[in-house]
Amino acid sequence: MARPIKPGKTAGRGTARPQPARGQAPRAGRGGGDQVQSLVRALSLLNRIAEAADGGASLTDLSQQLGLPPSTAHRLLTTLEQERYVRFDPDGRLWSMGVQAFVTGSAFTRTRSLVALARPHLRRLMEESGETVNLAVEDEGQAVYLAQVECRQMMRAFARPGSRVPLHCSAVGKAILSAVSDKALGQILQRHGMPRLTLRTLVTPAALREDLARARAAGFAIDEEEHAIGLRCIAAPVFDETGEAIAAVSASGPMARILDDRVAGLAALVRETARAISAEMGGQGSGGRVR
Repeated sequence: MARPIKPGKTAGRGTARPQPARGQAPRAGRGGGDQVQSLVRALSLLNRIAEAADGGASLTDLSQQLGLPPSTAHRLLTTLEQERYVRFDPDGRLWSMGVQAFVTGSAFTRTRSLVALARPHLRRLMEESGETVNLAVEDEGQAVYLAQVECRQMMRAFARPGSRVPLHCSAVGKAILSAVSDKALGQILQRHGMPRLTLRTLVTPAALREDLARARAAGFAIDEEEHAIGLRCIAAPVFDETGEAIAAVSASGPMARILDDRVAGLAALVRETARAISAEMGGQGSGGRVR
């Protein structure tokens, strides 16, 4: 006959531990539990310091923001300082990021793959838009397609990965150019020119600058049969952690299908995809610096 289970006991060995209420952080136990809690708290401190202004954050601010006793926060910060993840300015009494945090973060830039990170977002954009989606980067004054997700329509745009298009007459190219300085733009145009590919190609710097100003304000660039007759393309820039436009994502299709009343909705999808890919690359995703 089975023995009755005594209060506070489980059917197995040991004593039943009370479970925390849903939504309540578990209390740390001995050994590993304390270590995990300390790790979470240390990472939270790093995140807060990273979000602080350039001067850093004070112990008082950090402890209040995280709800930690000052002594606990100071102990964790001192440990992080020993490992060079943070540094302390005795004059301003502020904590800021240390060199080891930079070294650790830099490992991400060495291992990330733009295409691999972007591909799920490209496929989602294709499903939501119903149009062919491309990812391109700038190289030697041209836009180079790195990846494409073809739509299921009978009529669809096609750009083989590795193929190149001029910057001044492609949506991906103009999206990238919208983030460069006027001086850099002038140098690019002087070096590569503005060859005409169709009757609608912009062939003067003034016209291109006006178009790029519109693209910069709207957050997307558009190719209105400027590269190929019958095709319309909408693109938005992708930014990295430095705020530089490192790529552009686009959706393209025949003018007969991408009518004027579809442009705004399609542009919103493209912008959102560019923001998502930017976030994957460590960028803010909503804009960048002019270089």
